Amino acid sequence: QVQLVESGGGLVPAGGSLRLSCAASGRTSAMGWFRQAPGKERESVATITSSGRNTYYTDSVKGRFTITRDNIKATIYLQMNSLKPEDTAVYYCAASKQRIATLISEFDSWGQGTQVTVSS
Repeated sequence: QVQLVESGGGLVPAGGSLRLSCAASGRTSAMGWFRQAPGKERESVATITSSGRNTYYTDSVKGRFTITRDNIKATIYLQMNSLKPEDTAVYYCAASKQRIATLISEFDSWGQGTQVTVSS
């Protein structure tokens, strides 16, 4: 398993932006961002294939969030724009051994999470 370290979370007013980063300790295949709000199950936010050519988003973030990766730096990013209070959650970075992965069950390495809080 690779080690993953997230950064970039914080407190932002509604309508604001944040960029999350996730640095991996080694080469990775598909990667993704997931989030878990208090009292709710962890959900997929965005995933990206090993090449970076294909991305997948949950409906609630389409048009607002963008996932990208830099394979030279072994880092993925999540640019979050037009943030809403319902985006408040702990955001986790994860890596899969598969080149394409979208389901939580397909990811087996997880970061420690970073808190994102959007105030209304």
